[in-house]
Amino acid sequence: MSASVYQIPVNKGDGTATSLAAYQGKVLLVVNVASQCGLTPQYEGLEKLYENKRADGLEVLAFPANNFGAQEPGTDAEIASFCSTNYNVQFPLFAKISVKGEDQHPLYSALVEAQPAAVNEGPMREKLKGYGFESDDKTAVLWNFEKFLISRDGQVVERFAPDVTPDDARLVAAIERELAR
Repeated sequence: MSASVYQIPVNKGDGTATSLAAYQGKVLLVVNVASQCGLTPQYEGLEKLYENKRADGLEVLAFPANNFGAQEPGTDAEIASFCSTNYNVQFPLFAKISVKGEDQHPLYSALVEAQPAAVNEGPMREKLKGYGFESDDKTAVLWNFEKFLISRDGQVVERFAPDVTPDDARLVAAIERELAR
């Protein structure tokens, strides 16, 4: 992926138009998040990861999405309040977007195109089948809390399945590798 990922328009949680250009030169972990998901406690791990690695150049960028089981029904203000109150989230929380389907945000189109599959997928896909959620599209974002790792030069270097937690050794090692570059 070229530096163009930095030029894709996004909105901050307060609705202000922006882009990821302010994060050029940093390692980015882009995560689609939801407040009413079984994986929502990952907010705690994401915040800890952010606190521990921010000084080294890591930015965690959260994009709320309501694509999976209507688990993010709130407004941007409600989502921000939830994250602050329950998890003391300090990392950037952007406006709610769609991460798959016909109305997929251009940022997620670019991320998925650059990394069509989660290389570290765990048992999540099988678990979801048990709940009646099945996706034939192996390139689509599987669920809330899928993670895309972007290098300092804007390359999408890895994609992690939703059940790869923020403290998972594979994710931490990939982040540390990119921070060392």
